[in-house]
Amino acid sequence: MEVSPPLDMSADHSSIKKWNTVSYLTHKLHLQTNTLIMEALHLTLLFLVSLTLVHSLSPNCDSTSYGSTLRVYHVSSPCSPFRPKTALSWEESVLQMQADDRTRLVYLTSLVAGRSFVPVGSGRQIIQSPTYIVKASIGTPAQSLLMALDTSTDMALVPSVGCVGCSSLMFNSAKSTSFSSLACGADQCKQVQSTSCLGTTCSLNMTYGASTIAANLAQDNLTLATDSVVGYSFSSVQKVVGGSFPPQGVLGLGRGPLSFVTQSKSLYTSTFSYCLPSFKSSNFSGTLRLGLNGQPKNIKFTPLLVNPRRTSLYYVNLIGIRVGSKVVNIPPSALAFNPNTGGGTIIDSGTVFTRLVDAAYTAVRDEFRRRMGKAVVTSLGGFDTCYTVPIGKQVPTMTFMFAGLNMSLPQDNFLIHSSSGSTTCLAMSASPALNVIANMQQQNHRVLFDIPNSRLGISREICS
Repeated sequence: MEVSPPLDMSADHSSIKKWNTVSYLTHKLHLQTNTLIMEALHLTLLFLVSLTLVHSLSPNCDSTSYGSTLRVYHVSSPCSPFRPKTALSWEESVLQMQADDRTRLVYLTSLVAGRSFVPVGSGRQIIQSPTYIVKASIGTPAQSLLMALDTSTDMALVPSVGCVGCSSLMFNSAKSTSFSSLACGADQCKQVQSTSCLGTTCSLNMTYGASTIAANLAQDNLTLATDSVVGYSFSSVQKVVGGSFPPQGVLGLGRGPLSFVTQSKSLYTSTFSYCLPSFKSSNFSGTLRLGLNGQPKNIKFTPLLVNPRRTSLYYVNLIGIRVGSKVVNIPPSALAFNPNTGGGTIIDSGTVFTRLVDAAYTAVRDEFRRRMGKAVVTSLGGFDTCYTVPIGKQVPTMTFMFAGLNMSLPQDNFLIHSSSGSTTCLAMSASPALNVIANMQQQNHRVLFDIPNSRLGISREICS
């Protein structure tokens, strides 16, 4: 029988050990390689995510207008050249907006009363910035301006080269081949109050907010989006005294004979709508839509009323305000439309916070406070109903009740919060003589002005 030689166990053990070492090192290298790959993939994903976030958080300032729809900027948005150069604190911003509103309320009250001037406040200069602006082009070739939207003003006010007291960016009529001045005998001159004819050109003096303005009446082509209104009549502003005049002018959307609504009637049939983005939004997604095309079909309307003393203003019939489930007990006289005194309720794009006459505001405020329970009430500037404790579930709903429609307000439309969340205020205040539904309460709603049918439509639309 053949006997096999004994195995060399020491040699086999050494081979196994070497193999195990190689296997371990290979496995470790594989793990390290996988780790490096995963880390690289992770960094790549982080870069892509951060790039996506940066892109999503960056405002879309290059959005172009299309057809008869224009983009609407909030004056403080990152896209606006008028945003504060130095960031204001939340409290400073609120106090500034309240100061602007006080100036505008005096201006609106003067319009209702039919006065041709308004007093200029003493003390520090109050600056009334435009709240929402759109890009307009004037002349041939076109010159672009960011003009303030104003539903309570008729005529366009365009700062022109040579203007004393205007901003640096102005319309240069000398460079436009389609520009012409209007003479004293022109029909447009006869339609404007406070005109004078010391020479051959129709001149006028007027007020805007707390500013006094000297201007000449002129004509040129005005283009919004892709549509052009040929021979558009406007005020070529020559001098401004006071700080209320918007830096690049005003686009008047009132109902008067020289408003944009009337002068573009053949194009847009005196119909327009807007959706105003929240002032908290970094994106620029509001729109001004001109004409019948693209207007909402399922929208409820309330009649537009006419004040013969000031036919331009958009009066509506506010019949009540509901806080929670309760219709607040407001004296009928506080809401009633009175064409003799100008009392009643208007929709306005330039006022920030809604104003209610004393009796109406007090009733709404007291019911709101009652619904808030025992939370301690503080004040901030013109807001007398603020809270410095977290509020949430106890906040009641709020609804503006018009003839024919109810406008239910989300909390963001009637509460203003500090950036830290430590302070919350009811964003309304009292007015001496006029109810004003302001732009904060209109934000994220489509507001449709149907002039031929004398009606105003409101529907919820998110545009922030």
